[in-house]
Amino acid sequence: MALLTLSKHAGIGGGIKHSPEDFVVKEITNEGKILQPDTRYDSKALGAEEAADGKHITFVLQKRDWNTVDALLAIAKKMGHGRKSTAYCGSKDKKSVSVQLASVFHTTPFDLGTIRISGISINGQWRSNGVALGQELGNAFEVVVRGAERPENAEAILSELDGKMPNYFGAQRFGERGNNVAVGLAILSGDFEGAVMEYLTGSGAERNEKVREARVRLKETLDFAGALEQFPRYMRGERKVLYYLSKYPGNYANSLRLLPRGIAMMFIHAVQSQIFNEELEQRVRSGDFKSATYARSNFYGFPDSESPGPEGEFPLGMLVGYESRDEELGSYAKAAMERMQVSKEQFAIKPMPEIAMKGAYRTLLSPVKDISLNVVGPEVRLSFSLPKGAYATVLLDELIKEK
Repeated sequence: MALLTLSKHAGIGGGIKHSPEDFVVKEITNEGKILQPDTRYDSKALGAEEAADGKHITFVLQKRDWNTVDALLAIAKKMGHGRKSTAYCGSKDKKSVSVQLASVFHTTPFDLGTIRISGISINGQWRSNGVALGQELGNAFEVVVRGAERPENAEAILSELDGKMPNYFGAQRFGERGNNVAVGLAILSGDFEGAVMEYLTGSGAERNEKVREARVRLKETLDFAGALEQFPRYMRGERKVLYYLSKYPGNYANSLRLLPRGIAMMFIHAVQSQIFNEELEQRVRSGDFKSATYARSNFYGFPDSESPGPEGEFPLGMLVGYESRDEELGSYAKAAMERMQVSKEQFAIKPMPEIAMKGAYRTLLSPVKDISLNVVGPEVRLSFSLPKGAYATVLLDELIKEK
């Protein structure tokens, strides 16, 4: 279901991502450098720190039609490593051409340029101490909207937005099956059986018919060992949980611990995101963006949410956690939490403290910088930059709008 848009003009219609080349994502480094496709880089060109004695190789990854995690896993395997040896600053869309910084733990010299994987190229490397999630300013986008029915409305919509958009979380945050919130709520309530079964058997939006049938069969039979024969090998997370439950029936909480911490946290993040989106939609509806806390701009003109205060250009909302202050949650967030029957204390997740959430700030409105528009018939080409954590699809929803 589409969230309420800030702009009131009728959308242009049409669609995106007809091909990966229609959606280009270029990471903006912490130094303010925009990584361009098909361009060679070294640490000096990017103003990055090189560590001659570092145990990692930082590199510029260009990928086409790969998600970030799978691309890095493929590279790591070529080097004789596993997934945990890799790191990245931010995840990029699968159906795209994207360029980003990443790193891999490797203590001896290795020329990443010798790796040959279709759709992946290495545009430079250097010895380093590695990168970490969140170590980027944002992303620059080049997007093509095809089949626009009212392309003439594009300029009016962007003018109405005036360089800002609601900072909603995009659909990606809630999982391909759209059930991350359901799994997260079950974890928060201590219903680990419900969480695991929703993770394994939730099939409402499953697009792969064979996988859907496997999920339905498991729900009906609870035959975890048999399900291992039905769930494809690429479903590594599900298969780990299935194998554990086939050996230790009923130990649902421990089976969740077999998932990578990032995946388990994703379910809790989805609950935070749902609360935030519901709060923000009510604020868009009422036009109320007043906040107890604000962020100032950093050198690039993006919000610096790490140094909040009573004054600044960007009003902040809260991603609820067990340390969230009541006065900063506000009535909109509290209403969403009441509807979802969740309290801030539950985010301590005492049975699984490794995925507990303290709470964090997020801007209610995201700046949209460096906007450029080119309309040729029913084709609309748009380029723009967003801070990290903001979703290009939210701006495109403002532009396209569902009928």
